[in-house]
Amino acid sequence: MPDARRTLPRNDPRQYDDLAGEWWRPDGAFAMLHWLAESRAALVPAASRPAALLVDLGCGAGLLAPHLAGKGYRHVGVDLTGSALRQAAGHGVTVVNADATAVPLASGCADVVAAGELLEHVPDWRTVVAEACRLLRPGGLLVLDTLNDTALSRLLAVHIGERLPTVPRGIHDPRLFVDARALAAECARHGVNLRLRGIRPQLTRVLGWLARRARGAGGVPPRIVPTWSTAVLYQGWGRRERDQTQTDVSEEGTVA
Repeated sequence: MPDARRTLPRNDPRQYDDLAGEWWRPDGAFAMLHWLAESRAALVPAASRPAALLVDLGCGAGLLAPHLAGKGYRHVGVDLTGSALRQAAGHGVTVVNADATAVPLASGCADVVAAGELLEHVPDWRTVVAEACRLLRPGGLLVLDTLNDTALSRLLAVHIGERLPTVPRGIHDPRLFVDARALAAECARHGVNLRLRGIRPQLTRVLGWLARRARGAGGVPPRIVPTWSTAVLYQGWGRRERDQTQTDVSEEGTVA
């Protein structure tokens, strides 16, 4: 068993092994990741062709899977944490144990690449963006969400957020937060015109959810809704430009 008393550095990946039992608890440490997964999946349309592939970078325990059901994708999840990948496989995800900066999948294999709550956890988010865009077919869709590199984001996500009973201490390193304009520019450099919008949990529902959680009661979880500012949490989506000189990869055999 992991030592619950050990203190790890901020953003240490070993935290996810220590918290392995929390992934699928609706009121657990990763509750907000469930809400974000639902919001992210809402940006993904139904598959437009047979054998369509969705690559989920930083998939964790596969929280996106229930929200993709019926959309027609083969869901491939990439993550470094074995304890999370074992749970993802149990929810129908084809898992790949790999770093998001060097994904062992063919260029142009994916109809959709999702990178949810990942970029603020990696030392080199630009390389992850390059990999995400490399994996996309021409016309393929990139969807992501992350935390902005602002003082307000650091205040709310770290100094306040990590004092809440549902947010693990030390789960974020604010030095890794991602400037929204820099992210859009990097995606454009790789042929994806990214649209951005701010998002947040519904405040009144969060307060009600916290009160019910304290009483040990269930109820409807909060939802993630758009907001006018990208200063804290934001979402992006955009399609890879179609290059007429580039031939699409085969629809078969892209993933073992």
